[in-house]
Formats: sequence, C-alpha cells, structure tokens
Amino acid sequence: MIQTPRPPTSPSMQTSAAHRTQGRRPFLQFRQATLLVLALLSSGASAYTVKPGDTLYSLARAQGTTVAELMRLNRLTSTALEVGQALQFPGEVPVQTPATPQTEQLVGLTVVAPATLEVGEAFVLRLGGPRAAQATVRFLSEEGEDVQLPGEALQPVAFGNEFVVLGRVVLGKSTPLVYDIQVGEERLRGTVKISSLPQPIQRLNLPASLSSKLEASARKAEDTVVEQTYLRRTPQAWSKPFQPALKVQGQSTAFGQPRIYVTGGPVQYHYGIDYPAPAGTPVTAMNDGTVVLAELFPVRGGLVVIDHGAGVSSLYFHQRKLLVRIGERVQRGQKIGEVGSTGLSTGPHLHLELRVRGTATDPAGWMNRLWPQ
Repeated sequence: MIQTPRPPTSPSMQTSAAHRTQGRRPFLQFRQATLLVLALLSSGASAYTVKPGDTLYSLARAQGTTVAELMRLNRLTSTALEVGQALQFPGEVPVQTPATPQTEQLVGLTVVAPATLEVGEAFVLRLGGPRAAQATVRFLSEEGEDVQLPGEALQPVAFGNEFVVLGRVVLGKSTPLVYDIQVGEERLRGTVKISSLPQPIQRLNLPASLSSKLEASARKAEDTVVEQTYLRRTPQAWSKPFQPALKVQGQSTAFGQPRIYVTGGPVQYHYGIDYPAPAGTPVTAMNDGTVVLAELFPVRGGLVVIDHGAGVSSLYFHQRKLLVRIGERVQRGQKIGEVGSTGLSTGPHLHLELRVRGTATDPAGWMNRLWPQ
C-alpha cells in the first residue's frame, strides 16, 4: 500500500535516462550477456532464455525456488521480464523441472493437486471423471486461520473437460494445507506442503500524519465495507486470461512483504503489489466482472473493487479519479480510473490486490492465465 522508492537507475522509472543511453544499449547488452555467461561457467548454474508467457513467479515455481532468489541471482530490480532475456537458475536445480502434481482417486473421481505451494499463492484442484461435478470440497486447514468462512463447502467449476476448485494459502501459514473432498458417502483427504517467502521485515516508521490513519475509527469502518464485498459468491464472469492493470512496467514493493508501519508496532503483510506510475496513468480492469465498490477511503484512497465471480475479486487502491460506479459491468482492459496518491500513500502508484474468497493472493500468479497454476 505504501510506495517504496525504487533505485534511481531503475529502467522502468527512468524513461529519460533510458533515452540517453539508447546509443550505448547494444554494447551494454553485449557486456551484460558476456558477464552472465562467465558467471554461469564459473558457478555451474543453468541458463534459461525467457519465452512468451513466462513470469518470474511461474519460473520460480518450476525451479522449486522463489521470486526473491531469482531476483537476487540475476541482480534484477523489477519482476518484469523480456522475451529472449537470459536468466540464471540455481545450478543444483534442473532447468524447467516442475514438481510432479499429486494424483488421488476415488471411484469415478480423479483429483490432481499441487505438489507444493507458497504462502499467498492461489491454486486449483483439478477434478476429473464422471463424478467430478458431484464433489464438495473443503479446505480443513483453514480452521483457526484468519479467513472468512473457514472450511467453506465449495462446488467445482466446469473448465473444459474437467472441473476445478480454486484455493489459496494464507500469508504467514506454516502448517500443511489440508483438503477434503466428498462424493456421496465417500471421502478423500490430501495434504500439500507449504513453503514461506524469505523476505526481510520492512520498517517504514511512518510519520504521525500518516500512521494516525491506521488507528482511526474510520479505518475500521472502511475495513468493514470492503470485507463485505468478499462474501459474494457469483458465477465465474471471465473467459479470458487476467491481464495487468497498468501498461507501465516495474514494481516498487513485492507481494507478501512483512512490514512494521510504526516503531514497536506489529508485523503486517503487504497484501498486494505496488506499481509506481505518473499521476493520471489509466487503470484498467484485469478481467470481466461487476463493480461492487467505487469510493474514496481514508487508507485505501480512491478504491475500485471488481467481483469476477467464483469468489475472485480485484482491488485497485489510491486512484485520484474513479470512472466506474457500483453495479456497472466492466470488461477486461476497460479504463476504470487513474493512478493517484490518495489515502495512505507517499507517491503516485497503484496498489493492486487479487483476492480469493477474501484472502490476498499474489497477483503475479494470475497474469496472462485463466486460472493460477
């Protein structure tokens, strides 16, 4: 929610600097490629060439590593990738060898679940067979967690020749995820191992003029209004992959970053991704859906919430101008507002969230996908 300043040489923020160095770019690219090759030869690490549709999130998962580790290995200042870009993977991990999904079976039902998950990750259980549509799914490990309607009974959604059930892992979770599937009198239970995001705590030490907004009674009223939108259970409204909300590239604060806003305060998680952009930059809907909230709030600022159905909602914070109203149906890519610095913000940026039944999930896991991996 709070914009963390990016290094002044970041290519996504310093457009004018990029223009000044355009003449030197071929030489710089050659030099960077040479240094990367030498590093790979000396370290024994594997090299990978970015392909269309790749994201740091998907590559990190395929390699059994983290986005933070890939950024560290490749000295990246942004999660944005370019097709043809060379990346270094940890040498002891085979290239493009994702963990094998778990497969469980009942009579007339096959269930495919992820082998591992990270905190804050959205995922799907894939159900096949003649009884898939009759299944009821519950995530039993949600009991005792800070989620709405823990252990809620979920019905599969038809997707091609199979059915899917959308799940999510709460930030801060350390115990395995447990799912329970019932068909008639038969039950199947499975577990998925959860790994953490190795991110250091960010100490913001906000001035009283900003931190007071976190303690004000208006904040509680704001939370109540927003959280009511998470209770909607409407049919799936989208049929195309989710897309970025801004055309500009680069982010300043990663998803799941643990933060302490004021000295001595509690650790809180960053539930979205911050995208710095000039004030007035168009904000567009990530996918089809219905606007369920469009209002100016003390903390979230100019906020739009879109219900995409199937328990999925996207949230767009700190806008200076809202161009949609409650009840309006919007399409993927439609302009819904403009970047601003309203609410609890230190500079123009978009704070973007993508929630599953009220729980924050990493927006990067949805980009250019119909469903998260």
